[in-house]
Amino acid sequence: MRMRKKKWAQPYIEEHGDYIYENPVDLKGKWRQLLKCDTLHLEIGMGKGDYLIGMSGMYPEEGWIGVEKDSSAAAVAARKMIESGLDRENSRMIAGDAENLTDWFAPGEINMIHLNFSDPWPKKRAHKKRLSSKHFLEIYDCLLAENGTVRMKTDNTGLFEDSVLYFLNNGFTLTEFSADYRRSEHPEDAVTEYEGKFMALGQPIYMLKAIRCSDVIK
Repeated sequence: MRMRKKKWAQPYIEEHGDYIYENPVDLKGKWRQLLKCDTLHLEIGMGKGDYLIGMSGMYPEEGWIGVEKDSSAAAVAARKMIESGLDRENSRMIAGDAENLTDWFAPGEINMIHLNFSDPWPKKRAHKKRLSSKHFLEIYDCLLAENGTVRMKTDNTGLFEDSVLYFLNNGFTLTEFSADYRRSEHPEDAVTEYEGKFMALGQPIYMLKAIRCSDVIK
């Protein structure tokens, strides 16, 4: 469900441009240096930021970047982090469209890409917009470091089934797979806002983790 547009969002993003960026082309290839980390995570479609904030707090030695194209949601996420009082040195946010990832990140710069409860785009003509589609997997393949991985969680059965095939047919190998991920406790993995709602309803959470076949062969 799309968030209602917030009038304060754009001014807030502009005011806090040292934390949330709109077009960080100057940081391409420099993210690890900025965040003082060896391992760099990218969450695409961070929504209101619960996962990014949770994970960056749990793993302060690693770098975390969240991308969200809805400016209102991005502003909510940024405000939540900024007003939390948490150390923000290992995280940043981008208010922009994932279509521009190659403008913001250098080849091999990212260690793990997180896709959490992405828009399922259920109509077949819109499947190319899915963040797990062939188009985006080709982008990820370029940006991922050696042994880089994509980790996906969703509640949508159709999206998950299709995505398994997308990964297998586009140069990736599944290394983890679950049709009911939260049947076991995973304290190492923060719960997203949507995930919490689905868990409360007793809905299964699907999860997969994929690595490029070329890295497996090596």
